[in-house]
Amino acid sequence: MRRNVIVGQSGGPTAAINSSLAGVYRTAIDRGAKKVYGMLYGVEGLLSERYIDLADHIKSELDAELLKRTPAAFLGSCRFKLPEIFEDKSVYEKIFEVLDKLDIEAFIYIGGNDSMDTIKKLSDYAIVTGHNTKFIGCPKTIDNDLALTDHTPGYGSAAKYIGTSMKEIIRDSFCLAYDNGLVTIVEIMGRNAGWLTGAVALAKGEDSDGPDLIYLPEIPFDLDKFKEKVEKLLKERNSVVVAVSEGIKLKSGEYVCELGNNIDFVDAFGHKQLSGTATFLANFVAGEFGCKSRAIELSTLQRSASHAASRVDILEAYQVGGAAVKAADEGDTGKMVVLNRLSDDPYQCGTEVKDVHKIANDEKLVPRNWVDQEGTYVTNEFISYVKPLIQGDVSPIMVDGIPRHLYQPEELKCRNHKKRK
Repeated sequence: MRRNVIVGQSGGPTAAINSSLAGVYRTAIDRGAKKVYGMLYGVEGLLSERYIDLADHIKSELDAELLKRTPAAFLGSCRFKLPEIFEDKSVYEKIFEVLDKLDIEAFIYIGGNDSMDTIKKLSDYAIVTGHNTKFIGCPKTIDNDLALTDHTPGYGSAAKYIGTSMKEIIRDSFCLAYDNGLVTIVEIMGRNAGWLTGAVALAKGEDSDGPDLIYLPEIPFDLDKFKEKVEKLLKERNSVVVAVSEGIKLKSGEYVCELGNNIDFVDAFGHKQLSGTATFLANFVAGEFGCKSRAIELSTLQRSASHAASRVDILEAYQVGGAAVKAADEGDTGKMVVLNRLSDDPYQCGTEVKDVHKIANDEKLVPRNWVDQEGTYVTNEFISYVKPLIQGDVSPIMVDGIPRHLYQPEELKCRNHKKRK
């Protein structure tokens, strides 16, 4: 590389997103980049010319190792939807003005589906205008719903945390006996794809029966059949544990969480904020059966639990970061790095690049044959798919008994970040 690289992070963070950032930085330096800039708050921050020189923050190998173990987006994130090129050229003109000012050779964006939409639009604009910056997407999402890649960095660590937490919740639920039983509803992230919720089945083993029921958003939810299932289980045991995706919907298309809440917040990409599915169902079963109920939302813990990160996940996140820089250096643009599974036993996985136009604005859902016929549990095929991704541990660097993280840039420490006008 002869010029500079800029990298940004977008969308919901993961326990592995900063490992990809470390991979981008190290590979860019090794390939001769003069500088590696980091966008603050993704492309939205770039529009306000908010960026840093990563060399000022990653000063040693220890810093790089701390970064790989630091959860959340070190550079700050955003959910900013670029307009269509023909709708507002001024946004693109501003972005490319900043890229020219910084002499950017490669633009790397670490993110999920919406972030790949950004890469698609920027690469298209560059081609139309004859700009020579290369645009490469680096996959990241705990949702694991990006098309054309076997899986996404961030998912393995989230799955490991979810499987572990579910096992502990099940153990806790058997501590006390209640006259009419206990029903625990655990809500897992997942708007349209149930990859995360299916991971609760990892809790099943020689020392645990696992959850009793698992409901994914790919299968329409039937409240009456759910009631029948829970009623039958309560007659057989004192404690029932159910896992549900936050995005489960009725056959009508209405989200279950909407039965108990009015959802007002919608993000820039038109996504409703989903919350309250577990609460509604816990209140429902308590009212129907007079039993004790609990609603547990794992919420952001699923994506920020770096203390339970998968070693496979951290290593692959670093790998795809490096592969993104390599692809740009070799002339690719408008592409995303994908993970290609070569074998399960022993587990082997490589990288390649795919056209981002075939990835952006698409969703990879859990295959129907990976869910049982009744739609209340995942199959062995699902378990075989996810198990290799949760293997190994990444020990935190502990200071006074608490994990140490790499300090965030001073520019991010103001919580009241002002949005670009």
